[in-house]
Amino acid sequence: MRTGVECLIDGLQHAGVKTIFGIPGGAVLDIFDALYRAPFHFILTRHEQGATHMADGYARATGKTGCCLLTSGPGAANAVSALATAHMDAIPMVCITGQVPSSMIGNDAFQEADVTGITRPVTKHNYLVRNVDDLPRIVAEAFHIASTGKPGPVVIDLPKDIQRSKTKSVTPDKVDIRGYKPNMTGHPKQIERLASAIAKAKRPVLYVGGGAITSGASAELFKLAQTARIPVTTTLMGLGAFPETDELSLRMLGMHGSVPANYAVQACDLLIAAGARFDDRVTGKLSDFAPDATVVHIDIDPTSISKNITADIPVVGDLKTVLCDLNKLVKPGDNAAWLKQIA
Repeated sequence: MRTGVECLIDGLQHAGVKTIFGIPGGAVLDIFDALYRAPFHFILTRHEQGATHMADGYARATGKTGCCLLTSGPGAANAVSALATAHMDAIPMVCITGQVPSSMIGNDAFQEADVTGITRPVTKHNYLVRNVDDLPRIVAEAFHIASTGKPGPVVIDLPKDIQRSKTKSVTPDKVDIRGYKPNMTGHPKQIERLASAIAKAKRPVLYVGGGAITSGASAELFKLAQTARIPVTTTLMGLGAFPETDELSLRMLGMHGSVPANYAVQACDLLIAAGARFDDRVTGKLSDFAPDATVVHIDIDPTSISKNITADIPVVGDLKTVLCDLNKLVKPGDNAAWLKQIA
């Protein structure tokens, strides 16, 4: 038999967690006692918002899932801005919050708050643990959800009595969530349509977002651009996905972007959005954005496609996988006149 805290520690180790950010509080003291004996690098912060932002930054810098530990009520509520940031930017993170004992939930107990209700709009998913037998599964699911498909923050709200309760449940070796099966491979017919559109285009542009960083698709992106001779512009989140020293780079586009990038997008006849969300700081007035372009939208999240700009060729799948398949079909191109026009 193991306590809920012991199950949590085992789940964190099983998920590969090395670093945890946070600040102690009454609802998580049992967890902190266990952390003292566990092989984690704990970084003490001065505020819960800072801890959550640091977990976000850790995930961006390392590519691993960030992790933070906060107390109940005001401690958890302080994390909302940082959770919203991670949610908007698709950053993998698991935020563990303490909660008052289960019997006191809904009774306006000291430092009680509806954490799952508060964080639902700013997380990919969240859990309120009601039974200690479910805890090992929930921890495994949380890290799986945070890091797969379109990444995002997940909250585990853990009441004090669940932390101390005992169970025979163990951390599962494999996570299988009914109804959650992110599509990694793009549909072959859609990829063929995209390859055909590239072959026919006279003024193509690659519009690259943060999905290229998340997917690790830089090499595939570079190969596509060089083979088909397509100029590349990136969003703020996509900076670093394509070298700005390359002759095909138009640098960043949008409100704070370069003149050549914005001009090229407005004049293009094929716009390939790769892991980008058509943010308002990029598009401006939607009806005037890339008015003459056939729009391709590649994204792992089907709900993102055609959300702001209607895609003529939607491709749902992991960007790296899609570009790898696309590169097998794309023939060497010659867009010299177009490149000269936008130089």
